Amino acid sequence: MSHSIVKALDSLFGFQTASAHCDIPCKIYDPSTAQIAVLSVIRFCDLITELGSKGELSIADQAQLSRLVREKEIHAEKAKAEVRTIWGDYFKAPQFEQFPDIHSLVHSIMLAGSACKQHVDKEKAENLLKLVNEFAAAFWATKGVETFEATCPYPPAAQVVYPKLS
Repeated sequence: MSHSIVKALDSLFGFQTASAHCDIPCKIYDPSTAQIAVLSVIRFCDLITELGSKGELSIADQAQLSRLVREKEIHAEKAKAEVRTIWGDYFKAPQFEQFPDIHSLVHSIMLAGSACKQHVDKEKAENLLKLVNEFAAAFWATKGVETFEATCPYPPAAQVVYPKLS
């Protein structure tokens, strides 16, 4: 009904059509969301491995395992999606000139993210973090922002690239 009203008003007044050229016209891009997603994948791998070491799993343990696997896969996909968005919407000719291998890096991230979804392997998750950290460092460099590495202050206590903001 409301669509009909708007359509009728449009035919009377001829509203101008609005459109945006990208998903995020606010220009807010930050690879930290991808990094946190990968840290979660690493943590889920640890928790799944801990459950697996129990031997026999109770019904509650099996339910927990199911949730952990689901979340691991969701977070691996989230990391891929965040990188894809920055690469597709933010990176343009000047950034590609500055980092000509960024396409290859993003492709490696996509493959590593898929591997994390397919397996429960902490090494694969740590490799994904390494790649996403490389991407984060490149992203911040395109903005002229220095970066540093530090251990994140929560499990899995892995090394993460952070922007040096002053």
